[in-house]
Amino acid sequence: MGDSGQTAPVGESFGAVIERWRVRRRMTKKALAETMGLDRSYVSHVAAGRHGASASFARKAEAVLNAGGEIWQAWQAAQPVHQRTLDAARGPGGLVVEHDHAELGYDGSTFVATMRRVITNTGPEPVTRYLVRVSVDRHPGDPEASNRLYRRAPLTLDELNPQAWCDGEPMRQVVKFDRDSFKEIWLKFENDQGRFPLYPDERATLEYSYRIGDDKWGPWFQRAIRLPTIDLSVRLRFPTDLDAIVWGTETSETAEAVPLRTPINRSREGDADLFDWTATGPPLNARYRLEWRFRNRNQDAEDHPDLRLASDRMKTAGIVQQGDPILNAVAERFDLPAEAEQARDLVDQLFAAMQRVREHHVFGKGMGLAAPQIGVGRAAAVVQPPGDDADPIVLLNPRVVDASPDTDEQYEGCLSFFDVRGMVPRPLRLEVEHTTAHGQRTITVFEDALARLVAHEVDHLHGHLYLDRMRPGTEPISVSEYKGTGKAWGYEGPR
Repeated sequence: MGDSGQTAPVGESFGAVIERWRVRRRMTKKALAETMGLDRSYVSHVAAGRHGASASFARKAEAVLNAGGEIWQAWQAAQPVHQRTLDAARGPGGLVVEHDHAELGYDGSTFVATMRRVITNTGPEPVTRYLVRVSVDRHPGDPEASNRLYRRAPLTLDELNPQAWCDGEPMRQVVKFDRDSFKEIWLKFENDQGRFPLYPDERATLEYSYRIGDDKWGPWFQRAIRLPTIDLSVRLRFPTDLDAIVWGTETSETAEAVPLRTPINRSREGDADLFDWTATGPPLNARYRLEWRFRNRNQDAEDHPDLRLASDRMKTAGIVQQGDPILNAVAERFDLPAEAEQARDLVDQLFAAMQRVREHHVFGKGMGLAAPQIGVGRAAAVVQPPGDDADPIVLLNPRVVDASPDTDEQYEGCLSFFDVRGMVPRPLRLEVEHTTAHGQRTITVFEDALARLVAHEVDHLHGHLYLDRMRPGTEPISVSEYKGTGKAWGYEGPR
């Protein structure tokens, strides 16, 4: 139990409380850092108020200095409301972004994007990699035009030329997905000279950049809040002679798109116009989209589609909406392997559409897409389980051959009418026969959440929407009423 004979000064900062107890315990800064198992400079920065402290740091300091709970109470009192929200939202990975700064520069022909993130590992395990996504859409609102462009001239890693550093150290890059219009790259905390994992309570500055020509980059730049984030800032840099105008919208998980809540500030630096925008404590899974038009350049062909409602955003991404007859028709099966090339092309189209959709929404439950939803009446679907490590599941000519009698009811959403959610009973276990592009038939067993995702997509290929599966008398609810957006479905442990 700590001492209680000293009264804390009114308004004393968290760092000052640490320092007072360190002096009282007659510990040097070096000794305190070593006892806490942390870097000395980090502890000094926290004590001086130059860096914030994680909950884990506060607990360690409390235990080492035996402060009778005062250090922990001081840390809690020092946390702003949005930080408490971040603590509550922190995922199992434990990463928190203290500052996310994104800068997009344009020289008249090429865009250069530079991202800089100060991250802290508040989890119990070392972090060894970080996932980066790059997505392009030259013709927002016209997915067919974008598909034609990227099939003819795909975005390549060579032209992208991604570079990445952690505290100045080059990071090894491992490509996870390499599609025509999007890439996913793991940035690994290592290089040829060694490894530098981010240990619990450590912070680091990640910086990465890439280049894209304006023949492939559209008039928009979007930031998605995929990790708890304290501060966000964006800067656009355009040549002054183009006379750019910039505007932006914010989209949350449940609300319509609205104008940015804070203004975009314009300034001039040499021959460039700068457009700066900031946000404090952005909600998890929010999206901030900046768009622009160059008044001194003919851009009659540029599209700036209305993205107010969730259904608007899905339509813009190329998703067929409820009411189209193709959603009620049985999809034509592939003759495999004779139609292997057509099947592969369609799967590529599905992946491209899924990426466009993911630019507008975070799918905590995973997601799926069937060919009729992109206007193609063939028996193909792709299911993406939740999690960065999960591989997508490609289903050609799928049909359910067995289903367990045990069912549960969960809310589902459908990209073809995404403004509502409906409570749908589904089997907890499915056996699905499907065919590879080489013509080999196989049966795969899916359970729980994955069974639900697969059943939803197989239904699409047989002309059914989830509305057909809802119990009589039940109706969908609006997405604003639904409380499970961005969260996984709940299931009991292994049976």
